[in-house]
Amino acid sequence: MSEIRLDRMHNQYVLIAPERLRRPDLLAPIKLKKLHQRCPFCEGNEVLTPPELYAMRDNSPNSAGWKTRVIPNLYKAVQIELEDKSKRESMFESIPGVGAHEVLIDSPCHECDIEEADTQSIENWLRSMIIRVEDLRNDNRLVHISIFKNFGSVAGATQEHPHTQILALPIMPQNEIVFLERNMRYYQRHGRGMVEDILQNEISAKDRIVSEIGSFVAFCPYASSFPFEIMIAPKRNISSLELCTRDEISDLAVIIKEIFQKLSKQLGSFNYNLYFRLAPLNSNFENESYMPYMDKNYRFTIRITPRIYRIGGFEIATGMAINPVSPEECVKLFNTQESL
Repeated sequence: MSEIRLDRMHNQYVLIAPERLRRPDLLAPIKLKKLHQRCPFCEGNEVLTPPELYAMRDNSPNSAGWKTRVIPNLYKAVQIELEDKSKRESMFESIPGVGAHEVLIDSPCHECDIEEADTQSIENWLRSMIIRVEDLRNDNRLVHISIFKNFGSVAGATQEHPHTQILALPIMPQNEIVFLERNMRYYQRHGRGMVEDILQNEISAKDRIVSEIGSFVAFCPYASSFPFEIMIAPKRNISSLELCTRDEISDLAVIIKEIFQKLSKQLGSFNYNLYFRLAPLNSNFENESYMPYMDKNYRFTIRITPRIYRIGGFEIATGMAINPVSPEECVKLFNTQESL
């Protein structure tokens, strides 16, 4: 039986339609077999990339022997060297493409996905993000940061070696401004942020909880846009990743690994997008009215969206997702280890 649900975080409807599950040609192609001849992200091939911005290592830069490595994106969407100066021509306004576009190479291992990595490697990955967030925050021109991971061709990845992208911008994307506005209204009405109440409701309902480890909870959102979509949120208001304690980062590494192991048991080899939703880096005219409340009403989240089904014209035309597997059914499958 189909059901239309409201995703309160994004203020969008999602159509849960189990009847669509078995339609022909629904499955997206899985990722290709990994080939890594002269992979620029593999250890020993450092000369094939731009000079590193940061690396977790105990030896000299731009050589083998690293645990994680951050480099400028060779095909960068924005450039840190440009001047942040707007241009106006009548009603048309633009600014140069100022910003940072970096690639975090998750580990030297070409074949190691998250579920295969040890928790220390995942911690190294998270701590490397923190180093870059802290550094980019020092550039007052940058206000929004996007950290995301595309894995597999269907999810938009062009390199097979596991990696993460970090993109910082001098403007706030419109969907983030809308979220800040709605979150502030919710806070003024309830004294709590939206994510705080969503998490507490999920914990109380129990139907969609996938895992709970230390400081973090993972759950399939009530109005999931994708089958097996999972959100991870901290139990306390932490607005950005670098505000986590050392113990919290350790908890986060453990729960991320567990989630990917559960997903792999259900889906095998699968394409996915993973992204962090973090508080703004700095204040500007767009977000300045919300910044004093970040520690009270903003809670960072991680969203993992397996890309196992194709989307079509309805989704593009309406902005409304059709999800053929309910989040409750996904959690049952996780718990019973049966397959879809």
